[in-house]
Amino acid sequence: MGRVRIFCRTRIAVYRKYCLGRGIDVKNLSLVEVINGIKPLDERKVEEAAQHLDQLTKPPGSLGRLEEVAKQLAGIRGEVKPELGRKAVIVMAGDHGVCEEGVSAFPAEVTPQMVLNFLHGGAAVNVLSRHTGADVVCVDIGVNAELEHQSLYSRKVRYGTANMAKGPAMTREEAERAVMVGVELVAELVGQGYGLFATGEMGIGNTTASAAILAVLGGADVVSAAGRGTGIDDARLQHKQAVIRRALEVNEPDAADPLGVLAKVGGLEIAGLVGVILGAAHHRCPVVIDGFISSAAALIAARLAPLSTAYMIASHLSQEQGHARLLEEIGLVPMLRMDMRLGEGTGAVLAFPLIEAAVKLVKEMATFADAGVSTGTEEH
Repeated sequence: MGRVRIFCRTRIAVYRKYCLGRGIDVKNLSLVEVINGIKPLDERKVEEAAQHLDQLTKPPGSLGRLEEVAKQLAGIRGEVKPELGRKAVIVMAGDHGVCEEGVSAFPAEVTPQMVLNFLHGGAAVNVLSRHTGADVVCVDIGVNAELEHQSLYSRKVRYGTANMAKGPAMTREEAERAVMVGVELVAELVGQGYGLFATGEMGIGNTTASAAILAVLGGADVVSAAGRGTGIDDARLQHKQAVIRRALEVNEPDAADPLGVLAKVGGLEIAGLVGVILGAAHHRCPVVIDGFISSAAALIAARLAPLSTAYMIASHLSQEQGHARLLEEIGLVPMLRMDMRLGEGTGAVLAFPLIEAAVKLVKEMATFADAGVSTGTEEH
């Protein structure tokens, strides 16, 4: 574990230097302070971007969602023609104790195996990230194994969650600590020049936790919230739904307490992604939401900090049952419909080029005046 510890100390030093240079007391940074530091979009820049878009050589609004994204980015960054910086998909990894109930088609051992696959560049998210020019940041926040790799961000809060069908998945303090892992990691990456983030995850059993979150915070019945995840058959799906019902009965999570919901029926990687989303909003950076699990994290972030939703961009509509309901609860509309359900951040990474395209249109497209093109409104 020596290399990992040295590597992590170096990264923590970078983070501390970044925060201290901006007057942030790293030791005393709290979740409440992070939430209170999230501000509304710059509406003046949103309006300026809208006016600029209407002056470009096209019918008003004809570029549809690209124009909406361009205006959102202007409000996020406070610039009509924003610089987004480097791109990163943050893949949080953690194990789930509920796997002992047999809710997945794959054993829990797959989680650490896939983490090593990410680190060796062999997973789908690695391929798509290379294709789109993004970096994969792989974080061990709760894998139930010892992992060692020079590129691993080792931020383990605990070795997997407890079985939520028998009691809370983790303590409230552990959930908050996991959220702060994501917050602090974003601050560190912002200090390294990253400004466009995507959410990714790995954790066998995490669709079970995400469905439980949807059932509580979205008021969905368990049958509509819980899908097939890794591809389970009808019998196992019914068993999975029964396990979720038992977890809700045992823990009695309160929808008015999103952090408590996260602690009782969530996951460490989900908590880490909550922090990534809140951290991105705190630093006025756009964050691209991936599929079902990432959207469960986004719903918790939205309930903790409603202003954070303005910084979210939904990438795609997953095939996983319940994803559309999650997006509806948050108020997000997906950019893509690709019938994907892999997770890892794969859908979010695919949205990066569209987001960059929106910025390029604002920066590079000619106005009617520049091109000498008639707007059709001139007097004759």
